Amino acid sequence: MPKIIGGSLTAHREQVRAKVFDALRAQLYERGFDAVTLAGVASAAGVGRTAIYNHFPDRESLLIAFVEAESARYVERLEEAVAAAGDPVSQLAAFVRMQLRTLAEYHLPPGGTLASALAPSAYQRIAAHADPIGERLRVIIADGIRAGQLPEEDPDTLAGMISSAIGGRQVVDVPADRLDAVIDTAVRFVLRGAGVKTAPNRQGI
Repeated sequence: MPKIIGGSLTAHREQVRAKVFDALRAQLYERGFDAVTLAGVASAAGVGRTAIYNHFPDRESLLIAFVEAESARYVERLEEAVAAAGDPVSQLAAFVRMQLRTLAEYHLPPGGTLASALAPSAYQRIAAHADPIGERLRVIIADGIRAGQLPEEDPDTLAGMISSAIGGRQVVDVPADRLDAVIDTAVRFVLRGAGVKTAPNRQGI
C-alpha cells in the first residue's frame, strides 16, 4: 500500500496533486504539451505511475485539472488586485498589468496547439476557464463607461479587443530587465486604445 503523506487521505491527495501540477507546469514550459506523458510527469514529481493513474486516467484529464486549479487561483488573485485598484481606469490598468505579468511567468501551449492536440470536449473545458476573466474585464469597462471615464462603446467588443491586444506572448517575450518597461508601455497603449477620458486615481498607471 502506498505511503500516505500529509496525515490523512485528503491531505495526501492534495499534496500528490500539488507535486504533479508542479512537474506538469515545468514540462509544459520546457517541452510543450505534445511531449508530456503521464509517466514522465509522475517520474518528475516523484510519484508512482500507479498513483498518478489513480488521480488522472490520461494526460487530457491531467491538463484539464491543472488548468482548473491554476485558473481558480489566478481569478482569486485578479479579483484582489482589481478590488484594491480603486476607480475603473485604475482597475483596467491593474487587470492588464496582472494579465501580462502572469503571461510572462507562466506558459501554456498556444490555443491553436491545444485545439489540435486535445479532443474538442477537452479543449472546450479548458477554454471555458477564460470566461470569468473576460467577464471581469467586461464589468470593469462597463463601470468605466458609467463613471464617464471611458467612451460609450460596446463592452463586449472592447473587452475582446483588449484581450486580443494583450494575449500574445510576444508582448512579454523580452529579457527580464525590460519586462517592467514593456508592461508599462502596454498598459498605456490599452488605456489610450480604450479611450480613457479621466483617471482620478493614476497610481500604478
